[in-house]
Amino acid sequence: MSERQFTTLLEGGAYFESPRWRDGRWWVSDFYRRGVYTVSPEGREEEVLGVEGQPSGLGWLPDGSLLVASMTDHLLLRRDPASGVTVHADLTAVCTGVLNDVVVDAEGRAWVGDFGFDLMAFDDPVTASLKRVDPDGTVSVVAEGLIFPNGAVITDDGATLIVGETLGNRYTSFTIAADGSLRNRGVWAALGPEVTLGPALDTFAQLRVAVDGCTLDAEDHIWAADAIGGRCIRVARGGDIVDEIHPPGGLGVFACMLGGSEGRTLLLCCAPDYFAANRRQAREAVLLTTKVAVPHAGLP
Repeated sequence: MSERQFTTLLEGGAYFESPRWRDGRWWVSDFYRRGVYTVSPEGREEEVLGVEGQPSGLGWLPDGSLLVASMTDHLLLRRDPASGVTVHADLTAVCTGVLNDVVVDAEGRAWVGDFGFDLMAFDDPVTASLKRVDPDGTVSVVAEGLIFPNGAVITDDGATLIVGETLGNRYTSFTIAADGSLRNRGVWAALGPEVTLGPALDTFAQLRVAVDGCTLDAEDHIWAADAIGGRCIRVARGGDIVDEIHPPGGLGVFACMLGGSEGRTLLLCCAPDYFAANRRQAREAVLLTTKVAVPHAGLP
């Protein structure tokens, strides 16, 4: 496994998630500062949108409008630079937990997951669904029975959606049909034994890797944050872990993204832990960067 040099891009966050690279800068949500921020390559931070419902997944429609998952009120917000912020879709009826990560395809369809249960209350885990929000805001449930659908990527050809199951020890893939339905469901990478859901402690005891925010590279490997392992791992199809990065100081890693001018800068969203009670008031989250050999591919 490689040793890496790290650069601290930004300090003083509460809990960074859903990083993206667009228009020569990083974009990132901060759960507990309740805002979406851009960060220049030199580390200059600017708030672009306040989200009282707690922002998470980010993506862009073909017209350049920003979509933001507002977690606690289950809204997908749309920020049009010309007309301001509107509700793109209300997903309350199809969520059993807080809204979470988003990936938007080239057609403007947003693929959205939710926790499925109250993670912070340590409720017993249950499965959740994956939702598709069409460009006109229509919501459809397109897959069910996922164990905490979280970070997702779409391959360069737009044909395959790969979804992390944070409490399932796996990535699950789907073929995206022309009409937006999902077909050919299969395990893209098995990272541990198949998880049997039950009481929270029993479920968590089965985890080997808890895949969180992720990014695809040009060799069809996924860089993924491991929310329980304090690392970022590079995963090959099938489940082999071919590289891993541990940030300094024992920090946890909860999301990552490839970007930069050549697509070879890996941004890590780091914090001491993911517990809301610890993160709400603290300002200990950091953004770290490191260089990798293989550039970004696909979406987001």
